[in-house]
Amino acid sequence: MEAIPMPMPIWWGHVNKRVFNPRAIAGGKWPVLIHVGRVSGATHHTPLDAHPVEGGYLFVLVYGSRSDWVRNVLAADQARLRVGGKEVRLTAPRLVGTDEAFQALPPEVSRPPKVLRITEFLRMDLTT
Repeated sequence: MEAIPMPMPIWWGHVNKRVFNPRAIAGGKWPVLIHVGRVSGATHHTPLDAHPVEGGYLFVLVYGSRSDWVRNVLAADQARLRVGGKEVRLTAPRLVGTDEAFQALPPEVSRPPKVLRITEFLRMDLTT
């Protein structure tokens, strides 16, 4: 099995989850993904770097595809996104690479810095 590089250390994700995420959610400025735990069944709220793309949204996987929230969304095959004061339903989650992600992103959206080594993104479609 080939090792997938993790852009940010996992311990930082744990700090983020407990310290910064609650503040980001309370602040209301970040898009918040609402998803169900694949093991617990609990509803989780995760502030994320989400960008509108044709037909849906693209999420930058700062901690890679092995993050709990990514695994939850892939298992459930759906999630909701609170963005801009409204909530949208998303489905058909799929991992995409840099080429597809950068092609989908509008030119005015800055790409993650190469030093972060982000090579995976999650794309989801808006439900109709």
